[in-house]
Amino acid sequence: MSAPPMTPDDVLALLKEGNRRFLADVPYEPHADRSKRLRMLAAQKPIAAYLSCSDSRVAPELLFGRGLGELFIIRNAVNSLCSTAIGSLEFAVSALQVPLIVVMGHENCGAVRAAVSVVREHYCFSANISKVLQPLYPAIMEVGHEDQHDLVNAASKQNVLRVVRELQEESSPAILRPQKHGLLKIVGAFYHLVSGEVDWLNDLG
Repeated sequence: MSAPPMTPDDVLALLKEGNRRFLADVPYEPHADRSKRLRMLAAQKPIAAYLSCSDSRVAPELLFGRGLGELFIIRNAVNSLCSTAIGSLEFAVSALQVPLIVVMGHENCGAVRAAVSVVREHYCFSANISKVLQPLYPAIMEVGHEDQHDLVNAASKQNVLRVVRELQEESSPAILRPQKHGLLKIVGAFYHLVSGEVDWLNDLG
């Protein structure tokens, strides 16, 4: 008999436990052997979707101790909801039935630092980089009273919360409907590069 499907809170508990193992320096042993790969030939069944920063220091599988086929990850320089990101998340929810979406920013984010330099110092980047940074400006303005170093991290967290709120309240029916029925949960996270710890920004559990 197959196991019952995991609830959003079941998955979140697994991720929290994985980060605890990461903090304790428990050796990372991903489930990626040949038999696992063969079982996944026909289909994938990830337990969560991640919208995460492209930063090379941020690797969700490592931070949460998950293996091949367990996380459906969308990455861009500011973990923002571009059309590719929202479409990918819709696919993860509607086609793959993931019960959890994690939006994760991180400490000392280079993209946020660049966006701060635009807002505060009117620094100019190329047109394409400017398009990438643009979604960050509202978060920076909302926490603009911070000093330069604190502003980067505060804006990173605020940006995560803005994206989470959009997914919770203003997204497509494909993402709103399962939330209404308790089948999907969306949480924000913030990764500390130095400690390796992940803070959960809007999860009260």
